[in-house]
Amino acid sequence: MAILTSKWMMALYLLILILAILYLTGSKSVHTQITIKAAPHEVWAILTDAEKIKEWNPVLIPVEGVLKEGNTVKYEFHQDEENKSVIPAMVKQMVENKLLNQTGGMPFVLTFDHKYILKSVDDSTSVIIHENYRGIMVPFWNPAPVERAYERLAEALKARVESIPRRILNE
Repeated sequence: MAILTSKWMMALYLLILILAILYLTGSKSVHTQITIKAAPHEVWAILTDAEKIKEWNPVLIPVEGVLKEGNTVKYEFHQDEENKSVIPAMVKQMVENKLLNQTGGMPFVLTFDHKYILKSVDDSTSVIIHENYRGIMVPFWNPAPVERAYERLAEALKARVESIPRRILNE
């Protein structure tokens, strides 16, 4: 029983407690929203066309995998001009013209739950890019640069969709 009260065990208990607190309190998110003058199906067609994404998307470029529920897709993520990394994401859910939800990261350390949400608003589409983060490293991490990257992505999506004549998008 002395081992349960030894200094080493007390240190281990303290470490486990600290990690549990960090995990339970480690939650942040980023959010951006933009309105695009096009129908949801038109925005969806551009957003999910993996072969043409690199023509307009300066932030998340698919480099491997097929965008389909249950699949893993690897993206080249350009947070800014200097920071580029390859990030795998599992396609959790796809609801045509409404939702693209992907997850990934390192379990318990830093995970993400990324969503593109499309909502019809009059003759336009509201596009929400939202990402939740969880894990023990989240309290020590600043997601502001990622939010700025997603703002660039939203602007690029809007520019791409609105630059294509609607008759072509509807073909």
